[in-house]
Parts: sequence; structure tokens; C-alpha cells
Amino acid sequence: MRKTGAEIVIECLKKEGVRHIFGYPGGVVLGIFDLLYDNKEIQLILTRHEQGAVHAADGYARSTGKPGVVLVTSGPGATNTVTGIATAYMDSIPIVVFTGQVPTKLIGNDAFQEADIVGITRPCTKHNYLVKDVKDLARVIREAFYIATTGRPGPVLIDLPKDVLADSCTPHCPEKIHLKGYNPKYEGNKWMIKQAAKAISKAKRAVILAGGGVIHSEASKELRELAELTQIPVVMTLMGLGAFSGSHPLSLGMPGMHGSYYANMAIQESDLLICIGARFDDRVTGRLSDFAPHAKVIHIDIDPTSINKNVYAHIPIVGDAKRVLRVLIEEVKEEGPHKWDAIRKAWLRQIEKWRKERPLTYEYSDEVIKPQFVVEKIYELTRGEAIISTEVGQNQMWTAQFYKFEKPRTLLSSGGLGTMGYGFPAAIGAQVAHPDKIVIDIAGDGSFQMNIQELATCVTYKLPVKVAILNNMYLGMVRQWQELFYSERYSYSYLDVVPDFVRVAEAYGAVGLRATRPSEVEPVLKEALKVKDLPVVMDFVVDWKEKVYPMVPAGASLSEMIFGDEEKKKGKKKLRAVK
Repeated sequence: MRKTGAEIVIECLKKEGVRHIFGYPGGVVLGIFDLLYDNKEIQLILTRHEQGAVHAADGYARSTGKPGVVLVTSGPGATNTVTGIATAYMDSIPIVVFTGQVPTKLIGNDAFQEADIVGITRPCTKHNYLVKDVKDLARVIREAFYIATTGRPGPVLIDLPKDVLADSCTPHCPEKIHLKGYNPKYEGNKWMIKQAAKAISKAKRAVILAGGGVIHSEASKELRELAELTQIPVVMTLMGLGAFSGSHPLSLGMPGMHGSYYANMAIQESDLLICIGARFDDRVTGRLSDFAPHAKVIHIDIDPTSINKNVYAHIPIVGDAKRVLRVLIEEVKEEGPHKWDAIRKAWLRQIEKWRKERPLTYEYSDEVIKPQFVVEKIYELTRGEAIISTEVGQNQMWTAQFYKFEKPRTLLSSGGLGTMGYGFPAAIGAQVAHPDKIVIDIAGDGSFQMNIQELATCVTYKLPVKVAILNNMYLGMVRQWQELFYSERYSYSYLDVVPDFVRVAEAYGAVGLRATRPSEVEPVLKEALKVKDLPVVMDFVVDWKEKVYPMVPAGASLSEMIFGDEEKKKGKKKLRAVK
């Protein structure tokens, strides 16, 4: 019955239902890697960088709802995970990261490849552990998965000294976990929910703001039922896209800095704002003092620290979004037989007027590829059925604007931390989890190069991830800000040397394609979608001058959007509205 620490790790992972680990080997964790050599139940995906491993585990978790798992060595192996851990922490993604550590007797002695990863990651993990006794290992692993996946999800790190992995004991893993001081609240306060139902029945200009918490709690069905029952339009944060069908008549898309005009105006003119599973991020609210100035706020969130942190909630409800919405829907029905269509008619008519006044558009050209056109074509050819990951910057915002996400867990994007280099390895994690689905990373030429080495991972495991590079030779969002706010002084945003992405892809054994004219976009996408067992890198050479509009400048209110109208007046430009 005695098992080594390394054996306990493997057995505990099996009990947690883990089938895939993303990682990179090194000296102090070789005992675990040796056991994985001929293990048939758990497959380790060898990435080419530890940051790529964490982002892949993150993408795996976002696309499945199950925790992603990472295994790396000590020192630089551990520190290379920090950006990925912080990314998961900001977006509430459940991952468990196992890091190697020097033997316990050497901790604090500056031993070879020693790093205080517990101290380093304390601000960006939900919890972390340094295991000093093999007898604690099974319990710690059980607790880690429990913490990562309950309440508001998040990353948990377990630091494994080499001697703990070599020591042995008869392991005991508790079936039920009880942690003093950690008791997530799932059921909302019934009196508060009744007050929310009364507010909904009285409101004339209500708006639902749905965030990532709706997706985490699998509450999309309940959200749709509430919206359709009450005829309240829905806006979604970047993390919430897909929680409500993007093509639904009540969907207003994304609000905020690069949100639609009609989504922002709906928030600003609302008399009731129902926030579900969102934390009122600054990119959503704009200037806080002017945010939703006429609205009573209902805030539903499982994390009590998110309520009243940025925006005062008149009706705060702490609880799981799915459970709270179920009760809220029944309470709304109890309020009486309302003719919701009549109550919301004037409000929905006003929103439709805003939609017609300022639709999401872009300047179409027959000569040069517009990046929005590429995103639009991806949506058309995949019919909204693909899993889409993004990098960060213009590519991310154009995707949020022009790709209608119909289902939850189909958008993988770094929202809170804004991590360049995230999208490609996240797409790898999603493709591992969903081998039969189309997975596409919509990337910028700058971001893609940050984890371009993971092409080798895709080729090794025959993962048909598609990468659509919107190649403008710039750090696009940086360039946009420099043009608008820094007198067109493009300080270090121009990428003097951008590789030939087609040849780079071919060098890794992948498929490389390129489009330089609008007429080539659709054929390139169709050819890429035919490839079933290799990654495909598509280099779309796009208009470098293109900017993301609308835009709420930093420090401005949601009502103070800029649209680039002056640019559109220069010459004859064809406006192409999103379909």
C-alpha cells in the first residue's frame, strides 16, 4: 500500500478524472515524468515553453469547464508559469499547477534552480501549497482541485520538493473536503431576489450585463429564459461573450471601451442594470462617476468581494448565477402576468434606433484586406460553430465585434490581464479537449510570435489548430493609441522585421498560406479548413492603418465614444456593416 510521492501524484490525478497534462520536464520532477512514460490513462502534452503549457491548460479549462493541469520543474520552469497563472487568476479559470522544488533541506539556501514560487505566485493564485511531508500530499492535491473549481474558480499551485516525491507512505485522500474559512455561498438571499424581481417588474429601461460568471456556472439557459421572459436586452462583457447568443434579437453585443454604440447607450440610459457574474471592469464602465447614472443596480455574483468594489449595488445578491437565476425567474413570474412586450416596446424601439444610427461598420476595400472582413468571413464559413481564441489587442477587439458567439465556451481570450501570446497555446488546449471541433486562433503578428514555438507541439500531436494572423507589421493597438493620443509618434510599435509566416510554418512541418487581396481571403480560409491533421498558419496581410472603432478614450464615459468619422469622410469609402 505504500506509494512514493510521485506515485501519489499520478493516482490522485486519476481520481480527479484528469486525462491530459500540459508540461515540460526537468530534474526534480523526473520521478513523475518516468511514471507517465508508459501510462495509458493520462497523456502529457509536451509544450515547448512553460508559459505555453499554462495557457494551454487555461484554454482546456475554458473550453470544457474542467480544471486544466500543468506539470513543470523547479526554478525557471516554475517562474515561466507566472504569466499564465496570472492570466487564469484575472479571468477566474480553474487550473492546478504542479511545480518542482529543490529538496526541503535545501530550501532557502539558493540551491541550483531554486525559486520561491509559492511567494512569487501568492498574489496571483487562489491558493498555493508547499508540500513538506509526503503524508500530506494526497490531501493537498484533493484540496487543490476542490479550491480551483468551487466558488469563484481560479488557479491553485502545488510546489513539490524532490525529496517529497521520492519519499513514500500509505496515502489517505479524504472523500469530502472541509476547509475552515472557505465556504462558498451558492444560494442567493431569497428576500434580495424578491426585491430584484420587483425592480424588474417596475423598470421601463432595463439592461442585463452578463459576464464570465454566467459561463462558469453553466447559466446560459437561465439567462436566455430571463431575457426572453422579460424582454430585457443583454450586453456581454468580453468574458461573457457566448453566454447569450450573439444573433439573438435581444443581444446588443459587447459594451465598454470598444463596445457597440447601442450597447453603451443602453447602459447609460437604463433605469435598471442587472449585472450577472461580472466585476465591473474599468474597460466596461469607462469613467465610474458617469457609469449608468440613472440605473438602479442589481449585482449577482458568487464572489462577495466583487460586489460594491467598483459600482454600488442597490440589490446585492451573493450566490451562484445559475441557482440565483432559477429562483429569480420564478419570482418574476410570481410578480404577476405582465405584458412584457408592451412594457419594453418603447425601450427596444429606442435601442433599435441607436443600432441603425451607429451600426458596427468598417471601411470595405476591393484592394486591401480589412481585418474585420477576415473575422466576418471566419464567422460565415464556420457558421459560428468554431472555438475561437484570440491574442490581445486589435485582433481581440475585432473578433469580439464581428464574430457572433452563439454558445458558451467558444471564446478563449485573455480579458483581465491582456496577455499577448495567450491565444495560440490556448487554442492548443482547446483542440486537445475537442479533437473533432474547429479551433481557430485569431492573432496579431506581434502576439503570435510570443509563443510561435508551440507550432512544434501542434505538429507533434497532429493538432489541426488554425491560426489567422491579421498581419499589419505593427503592435496594432499600441499604434492606434499613438496615432490618436501621441501625435502619430509611433515609438517602437513598428515591427521592423516580421518573419515570413508561411515559411516558418513549413519549417515546423505545418501548413502555411497567405492572402494579400480581399478576393484571396475566402479561398485561403476554405483551404485551411480542409486540413485535418496539421496546424495551418494563414498570413492575412491587412491594412496597417485600420483602427478599432467605436472607442471610449481612457478616462472618458461610455457616452463619449469616438468613431473615426473624419477618416471616413476622406475620399470615397464603402461602409460595410456587420451582417
